[in-house]
Amino acid sequence: MTKVQTTFPLSRPLTDPELKSISRLHAVYGILIARVLPSDQLFIEYDASRLSSAEVRGTVEQHGIPVA
Repeated sequence: MTKVQTTFPLSRPLTDPELKSISRLHAVYGILIARVLPSDQLFIEYDASRLSSAEVRGTVEQHGIPVA
């Protein structure tokens, strides 16, 4: 397992449904941690042997989370 940490800037404040979507990111195989940082960024730790950075970003966008 190769753990990688990345952050995505949020394009706007999150709504309650979007916050719930972040909790569902843990169900994606290979995503280990997903949380909102105080700096209005989304922190993701994932297994790079399972997902690429582009796949992680795509998954975040598919879950309706507004990343810049």
